[in-house]
Amino acid sequence: MSELKELFLREPKLTLAVAESLTCGNAQAHIGRISGASNFFLGGVTAYTIDQKVKLLGVERASAAAVNCVSAEVAEQMARGAAELFGADLALATTGYAEPAPAQGVAVPFAWWALAHRRSSGWHVQSTRLECPGATRVQVQAQVTVAAITGLLDYLREQRG
Repeated sequence: MSELKELFLREPKLTLAVAESLTCGNAQAHIGRISGASNFFLGGVTAYTIDQKVKLLGVERASAAAVNCVSAEVAEQMARGAAELFGADLALATTGYAEPAPAQGVAVPFAWWALAHRRSSGWHVQSTRLECPGATRVQVQAQVTVAAITGLLDYLREQRG
């Protein structure tokens, strides 16, 4: 994970924020384990409810309510909102179902993770869906955390390589 720090601290230096729902702080803890993380990691928010996603991250209530807060659009709004909230250059966000949710028609746990990068030309935002068939709640949270951090690392390698 020291590569992540090196990529953020390469000139021009970049900063990071995180918004989590499904992963419930796991991504923040993962990043916080990096020695020197305070040189690039500004902080994060765990927003589990729609009210907190709207209030803290600027998620659009109507579109979030229509999908129970689980979609690419919601993840992307969460990422942009975290970047805005913390004044960060980049932000990661996660949202999804850690377990099957029959009432919502979800048979297989899945999540969306998103990355938002504030550039001088405007926002670059991308999102990825990850399905986790057969995984337990804790395994889903771990898999999504790793996928989001790996996706961030891949993005930074491409941009700063």
